[in-house]
Amino acid sequence: MRVAVTGASGFCGGAVARLAAAAGGDVVCLGRRPGPVGRHVFWDATTTAPDLAGADVVIHLAAAVGDSGDDDTFAAVNVDGGRRLLDAAGGRRVVWVSSASVYRPGPYDGPVREDHPTDNQRTAYGRTKATGEKLARDYGAVVLRPRAVYGDGDPHLLPRLRRTVRGNRSWLPGPDVPLSLTAVENLASACLAAVRWPPGAYNIADARPYSRDAAITAVLGVPVRHVPITLARVAAVASRTLTPYAIDQVTDGMVLDIAKARSRGWTPDVELRTS
Repeated sequence: MRVAVTGASGFCGGAVARLAAAAGGDVVCLGRRPGPVGRHVFWDATTTAPDLAGADVVIHLAAAVGDSGDDDTFAAVNVDGGRRLLDAAGGRRVVWVSSASVYRPGPYDGPVREDHPTDNQRTAYGRTKATGEKLARDYGAVVLRPRAVYGDGDPHLLPRLRRTVRGNRSWLPGPDVPLSLTAVENLASACLAAVRWPPGAYNIADARPYSRDAAITAVLGVPVRHVPITLARVAAVASRTLTPYAIDQVTDGMVLDIAKARSRGWTPDVELRTS
């Protein structure tokens, strides 16, 4: 099978490309820079349609990612680039990696299922990912919604968490909460498995939710101390240690229900060791 992976030079896309190659796939990496394996085909998502000649399936991970910025900048990749990809796909099977950021912000009464509303996002990233994945669902793609992807080489979550450390402590807003995280290996295995799933949206996360404080202590190697959320928001604006979106991520207690993906036979094998 020839697998086209967009965004393969990035953290998540690179993991998918490597796993696809290890599984015997003929991997084509589409993006502005080469991926870690396979053949490189240049694609600038903001300007052109991708060349998918010879591809059997497409796994789409190219995205504009960030806590802040304007909608037009994010939409150039997450919406317009996605539309170009779907037009070029021409009926091929597409696995579209979205994000749990598309969900309406909490608080949450329980685990979040795929039918939770996808509106009122607080960031341009969340809004444009929601718009883009609607295009994908209308096309008939399989849409995956991971939350807070972590692992070796993570350029987003870990640097964000490191900014909370002062005096050998991680200073976090609010009380400890349960939350879902997604190991990049679990996302990669879901991407390959999803090639055979029925169209629709699927939550992707580790097998169990974590205690926020225990997870951060395990990752950063320092104990957690709590500060009031209101104070944390004021301090974040002043010091730029955390954005409002980042504060939401560590205080909203989002736990993803992954039963739908599990029902397709997928099992998340990697987990964060917190004890």
